[in-house]
Amino acid sequence: MNRLFTGTKNLFLSKQRTIISSTLIVATTIILSSLFGFMRYRVLAGYFSKEELDIFFASFRIPDIVFELLISGALTTSFVPIFIKYQKDKKELDVNISSIINITTLILFLLILVLFFTADWIIPLITPGFTGAKIQSVIYYSKILLLGQLPFLVLSNVLTGLGQANKTFIISSIAPIAYNIIIIIATIAFSTQFHLLAPVVGVVAGSAVMFLMQIPLFYSSHFTYQRIVKFTKGLREFYRLVVPRLVTVLAAQIDATIDLTLTTLMQPGSYTVFYLAQRLQLLPVSIIGISFGQASLPYITEVYQEKKIEEFRKIITESILSLLFLTIPMASFFIIARTPLVRMFFGGDKFDWNATVQTAITLSYFALAIPLHSLYYFLTRCFYAFLDSKTPFYASVFSIGINILLSLSFIFIFHLPVWALAIAFTVSITVNVWILLYKLAKRIQGFEYRVLIHELLKIFFVTFLAAFFSYWLMKILDGLVLDTTRTINVIFLLAIVGVTFMSLYFFLAWSFGIKESAMIVNFIQKAKHYKKRVIEIYANVE
Repeated sequence: MNRLFTGTKNLFLSKQRTIISSTLIVATTIILSSLFGFMRYRVLAGYFSKEELDIFFASFRIPDIVFELLISGALTTSFVPIFIKYQKDKKELDVNISSIINITTLILFLLILVLFFTADWIIPLITPGFTGAKIQSVIYYSKILLLGQLPFLVLSNVLTGLGQANKTFIISSIAPIAYNIIIIIATIAFSTQFHLLAPVVGVVAGSAVMFLMQIPLFYSSHFTYQRIVKFTKGLREFYRLVVPRLVTVLAAQIDATIDLTLTTLMQPGSYTVFYLAQRLQLLPVSIIGISFGQASLPYITEVYQEKKIEEFRKIITESILSLLFLTIPMASFFIIARTPLVRMFFGGDKFDWNATVQTAITLSYFALAIPLHSLYYFLTRCFYAFLDSKTPFYASVFSIGINILLSLSFIFIFHLPVWALAIAFTVSITVNVWILLYKLAKRIQGFEYRVLIHELLKIFFVTFLAAFFSYWLMKILDGLVLDTTRTINVIFLLAIVGVTFMSLYFFLAWSFGIKESAMIVNFIQKAKHYKKRVIEIYANVE
């Protein structure tokens, strides 16, 4: 038993040595977490109508603003480069990281206090289309989330940052799975008695468990926490990085709040349609784009700080092609299979056909952004490796301005339905990524443009062939073979078409000599390595 415990601890706290192995770990656990996350959405759609879910999802808006400001705005991207820079001097590391954590925690509790007492007038402003009873419910649940969920969520992400800085990804990637499982259990067990309060309390309990699971990362980080705040050089560098990033995230949160406001002015359930379509679009973006961005930051930071510019340029070019090789076909599949995907993930008893169709249409417009949205997370990490958060800031603020302008125009001038907000997002993320690519190319003296264009043309052509064949296969199976009024047959349909699409895509990619197809072999080899380690640990337990 002692050997089992030691082996499991060593596996969970082991360091990854390459971007491929780190991405594999993060992507695998994100897939598992996402599956449980969408199981959570399906359970919610089975127990509550889309009008009721408007209340539930809207209740997260204010807590999400605080979370995104402190985590996405401060810790997630700025924490790791500072940690790596000072990790060779333990005294400096302890002082700098402790000061960052203490100031962040102080700001967190001040924001919670202010928002708790101002929620009664803020929420009616951002949900003008909700009735009085709906608004009171949103206020009540928002206050619970502010006090119960937010502290645990922020502190658990501090521990995640420590793990990422030490290239320890397994335990912090597994914790969200427990979070989703607890919400599912709470909804199934208590929603009949406590209605929407059941999943809200499940969110609070899940956040607490997610924090507790990651405490071992604190003890394995070789960092000693101190109850101090010192305005050191490292802290000043941190805030030089953070301020532009904070403004960027704030602008994005204003944009997200405007989306909520606009959807409340549409027919009831519109925010749920928008929210669920956006979550589904984020599935491949999280698995590929966010995981790659998280995993790559420590490596590209080290390479850049060691002044290996040629190696840095090579990593950037290869990473861009690898991301597009995986995400362009994913976007294509999400477009051709949009309705079955929505039915499989959200087709609960109370999620009617009208909601399914609206969500599927909205998803198809969101899906167009999958490749560039995934690329965005990697490109911003490149600038954070330079300790430059101003460039992503300017690009994001400009593109968010475009998003807001388009959203307002589509709804108030052209009177388009909820899917127009997805078009606005796709246009804005496209502008954002093109700006970042242009600035990055200038920073590293250009990309290998001929290689990029040549490989991309082949990827688009191969994707078109695979999508064309798979689309007609899906139509034939749906109309003649499978009765897709039953959920199990929808799952069979997606499994058959999905496997066919990906098999055909990878075969054609290999046939056309697309270099990135070799990456799949590397992933398989790394997966076999981790499988071998797990078997060795548990097979030797007496």
